[in-house]
Amino acid sequence: MKKVMKLFVVSLIALALVACSGGTNGDGDKETVNLKVWGAQEEQDFLKERVETFKAAHEDIDFNIDLGVVGEPDARDQVTQDLDAAADIFSFPNDQITDFLEAGALYKITKNREQIESENVEGAVDAATVDGDLYAYPMTADNGYFMYYDSSVFSEDDVKSLDKMIEVAESKDKKVFFDVANGWYIASFFLGAGNTIDVDADGTQVVDFNNTNGLKAGNFIRKFTSSKAFIGGDDAVLTAGMGDTIAAGVSGTWNAGAMQDKLGDNYAATKLPTMNLDGEEAQMASFGGYKLMGVKTSTKHPEEAMMLAEFLTNEESQIMRFEARELGPSNLKAAASEEVLANEALAALAEQSEFAASQQNVMGSFWDPAEAFGTEMVDNSTEDMQVLLDKMVDQINAPSE
Repeated sequence: MKKVMKLFVVSLIALALVACSGGTNGDGDKETVNLKVWGAQEEQDFLKERVETFKAAHEDIDFNIDLGVVGEPDARDQVTQDLDAAADIFSFPNDQITDFLEAGALYKITKNREQIESENVEGAVDAATVDGDLYAYPMTADNGYFMYYDSSVFSEDDVKSLDKMIEVAESKDKKVFFDVANGWYIASFFLGAGNTIDVDADGTQVVDFNNTNGLKAGNFIRKFTSSKAFIGGDDAVLTAGMGDTIAAGVSGTWNAGAMQDKLGDNYAATKLPTMNLDGEEAQMASFGGYKLMGVKTSTKHPEEAMMLAEFLTNEESQIMRFEARELGPSNLKAAASEEVLANEALAALAEQSEFAASQQNVMGSFWDPAEAFGTEMVDNSTEDMQVLLDKMVDQINAPSE
């Protein structure tokens, strides 16, 4: 009789554990997990396919996953204005992460953190990390810039050095395009020279572009812009002139199609070149931009939301996203895949990523003074370089009122 009672009690405990498990409700049925995912219009077919694959891999959970159209640039406003109405999972550009955190909108990623960090490029992980905590999943690493060039004008050795490119272009009456009057691009010279962009404890922008290294960079920019081989302007100038007067130009993946059309068999791309600063070669740096995927703090299912967000940004998903939209992966294995490396522009971007800095510390006060300095260079200002640099730095570093 005692054995019978003991077996009965054990059976009751087992039934109770099953009833209380996360995948079922009190009646033994699967629990329904409702999640909403936002993505760009161009991402909808991709998301639909991946969500169905995710659901099939987790048949123990009844997932009800709705998709909505909210692109990366609009996610910040939509999420922060009404967090409760926002999707559980959404993607956004990395330079918006501070705004999301100030609004208390991003759930801190705790599930498989070390694995996520080890599987993605360092810059993307840094862009998703604030004060030592991971707040988003790296999704792409393709919002940066590099050098397109005409291989009938420049050799692979020529494009290793901007000084050499200037020399070759001058001799062949060709132009090297660089949007110097744009803070995003002109920072390449200063960051490559060893200058820094930071934010102090008071939230004020701090740059050191007027120190000894900055002076070297400024003098090099002046040398470049005073050359007959230099041409500045926006993307329209580059796409119109490439293959004709322009033989090389700095831009990003968004112009890859136009560059291929213009250059045909002479289409080539590589990382940014070095520049000679008082006898020493310095590798030009760049800003690297990343798209991230976040989970909102008010989600009712944080564990499941993290599972889905991780799935939508894993190696397989990033390769499939590249195949669907030609977006460059942040996942190391995906970025090293044959499919991605066969893409000349993305291969060049991956090569430049080693020398790319995140825009996370770049504040609004940086852009206008940097543009004004760049415009002075394009206009061939003869004012003392140290004076020009001091003026730019004082404006950038001025405390906000």
